[in-house]
Amino acid sequence: MAAYTKTKMFYISIGFWLILGVECYSGWSKYILTVQTGGSVTIPCHYDKKYTQQKKYWFSEIDKSNTYTNTTEENLSVIDHPDQSLFTVTMRNLHNNQNGDYYCVLETGEQSPINTIYKLYLKIQSVPDVSVVNSSVSGREGGDISVQCLYSSEYQNEVKQWCRYKDQSCYTVGRTDTSQNPSVQISDDDGGRSFTVLMTGLRLTDSGWYFCSAGEALNPVHLTVTEAESDKEKNTNYDLNVWLPVSAALLLLFFLFVVFIWRWRRRPKQDEQQIRERNGSRTIDTIYSKPEDPVIYSTINDENPNKPPAGGTIYSTVAPHQQQQ
Repeated sequence: MAAYTKTKMFYISIGFWLILGVECYSGWSKYILTVQTGGSVTIPCHYDKKYTQQKKYWFSEIDKSNTYTNTTEENLSVIDHPDQSLFTVTMRNLHNNQNGDYYCVLETGEQSPINTIYKLYLKIQSVPDVSVVNSSVSGREGGDISVQCLYSSEYQNEVKQWCRYKDQSCYTVGRTDTSQNPSVQISDDDGGRSFTVLMTGLRLTDSGWYFCSAGEALNPVHLTVTEAESDKEKNTNYDLNVWLPVSAALLLLFFLFVVFIWRWRRRPKQDEQQIRERNGSRTIDTIYSKPEDPVIYSTINDENPNKPPAGGTIYSTVAPHQQQQ
């Protein structure tokens, strides 16, 4: 009974697409997109500029659901980019129950109202058959970028390619004919089960979506190329690199100069105070006796109290101190 139900659903699905008049680009329908369990992926769906205003959606064969562009859910986002003539589908937190066929679909409003832009089979794996170290890379105009693509041992003897989604142009590992763009170089490391793509002399038009593939398994990569640094920006950066350390050195010298002046101006006051303290080391102590006794004055050498003054100690007697009435 279960087998009958599945067969019935299959034919219903096929009939649905045939009735609506589906047009499919078979050249892009053979690939398997491999993603790590629990991971995420962004899939580009390009379309002709004349369909910018038409409706587009992401169709899941698993639950027969349509998700139209400019929809954002917890684990699914479908966003249209009319300026780039594409819409992107981002799937997050992927698990094995999401393995299956998916379609990028465009409602043309023409004789064939449904246009399947892109079809793929999504395969969730703990270790993907094909993956990339960085799914998003960027570089400056005229510069270089490199992308490392990893593959499993099962795909070691398969054809490895670096392809662009937009125009379906591919660069193949090991090919050296003139049809290959010399600015794109691919080197395969059999032992490390990876191949590296090197793009040199980047142009602004190189920006876009690409994918690494080994056999029928692939993984997407987005490349962003920004404008080359202008002469004015270069001069500005050079000036900053030169003047920042020079300014720091001048500031340090100014600080040291201020400290020196401060200490130099403070030195005479310190010397004056030391002289005053040295002169005040000789003191005359007055010892009072009883009113009826004569007053005795004694000069004491505070610098060396054990040494009597020259000529011995001199005592003098003066009149008794008179208390005021």
